[in-house]
Amino acid sequence: MHITKTTLLALQACIVLALPGPSPAGPHGLDAKAQLKELAKGAYEKAKEDSSLPSHLRSKEGTCSWKGIKIRREWGAFSKQEKLDYIKAVKCLMSKPPNYPQSMVPGARSRFDDFLAVHINQTLIIHSTGNFLSWHRYYTWLYEEALKKECGYKGTQPWWDWALTGDTGFDASPIFDGSESSLSGNGLAIPNQEPIKLIGDNNTANPPIILPPGSGGGCITSGPFKNMSLNLGPVALDAPGGVRYTAPTGNPLDYNPRCLKRDLTDEIIRTYVNANATLNNIIQAPDIATFQSIMQGPVIDGKKLIGIHGGGHFSLGGDPARDLYTSPGDPVFYFNHAAIDRVWWIWQMQDEKSRVWESTALSGTNTYRNKPPSANTTLEDWIELSYAAGPPRQIKELMSTRFGPFCYVYV
Repeated sequence: MHITKTTLLALQACIVLALPGPSPAGPHGLDAKAQLKELAKGAYEKAKEDSSLPSHLRSKEGTCSWKGIKIRREWGAFSKQEKLDYIKAVKCLMSKPPNYPQSMVPGARSRFDDFLAVHINQTLIIHSTGNFLSWHRYYTWLYEEALKKECGYKGTQPWWDWALTGDTGFDASPIFDGSESSLSGNGLAIPNQEPIKLIGDNNTANPPIILPPGSGGGCITSGPFKNMSLNLGPVALDAPGGVRYTAPTGNPLDYNPRCLKRDLTDEIIRTYVNANATLNNIIQAPDIATFQSIMQGPVIDGKKLIGIHGGGHFSLGGDPARDLYTSPGDPVFYFNHAAIDRVWWIWQMQDEKSRVWESTALSGTNTYRNKPPSANTTLEDWIELSYAAGPPRQIKELMSTRFGPFCYVYV
């Protein structure tokens, strides 16, 4: 993507504000966390307004009423019983047989694996593309629907407050403290790990990214998912010391059972996914091209950054979070992408007409970093999730959380 001088200055400002340290006061004297809270509140209130649109802008499902709206909340706002209910539903999905035929995905052993398989298959047409945000919105919603329809879950998909985890540290986070009502904790500590060297394009414009290792690295040792089996992949797993692992058979869809590993890294989440970084992803982006660039990692002065999207994933560390293809193998993936979706939703609600319904709401092509070159993504394009669940949808059906198949907002 071409970055103009104006956009570059905005991105440079974003990087300065994203570094660790006190949150600067905003235009109303509010720090970054307070500003984010106000923006989210404003988006919520705007969503309550009558947003009737001409029929040609609606999908066949029409609109949802506010009376029936579902509200996605942060994990910390859940009661203990609500958390246990969610965990029970995830484990239920892991116990149900897959929809994928074994001939297509030999390694799939569960419905949970169906979602992982489709992400592996489509990674290079759903990342650094014009459909990245809409595809993952639909994907996360279908996962939420599977928890409800197939496993009796009554709630909504939680989102992850990255800044809160950065403040407390992973060990004190209710998502990662290893208790029965968490998503399990850290991996077994591996001492003296080398930094993570993300393989770049090996040129001066995009050198490798160096990330610190975390405090774990091995199999998770506590919580509801300590005995979970990760069955597919890896495809491109970045490990300490600049090593990259692939599936032992060469086919990431083959059966390759192994434990879930984490290497929780406070330094990454505090650097790349703090409140300032999240806020600036919203307020420093006048258009979707800039919004996506900040989120997925711009190149500034020859240095590639990982953005809040990569920051969330890589702060988890281990296998599968350090693998772009197999990252949904960690149940926290869906918390991270609900948070991504929430940031996009807040940004969209600043100017719903141009950021949801018009062609200016999209930017990018249909292949990873346009390699190989492909057509620009349009609202008329289709998203197909194969055996994961749900019918194909046009992107125009997936641009609003209150239209098309959806009926949810965030708090």
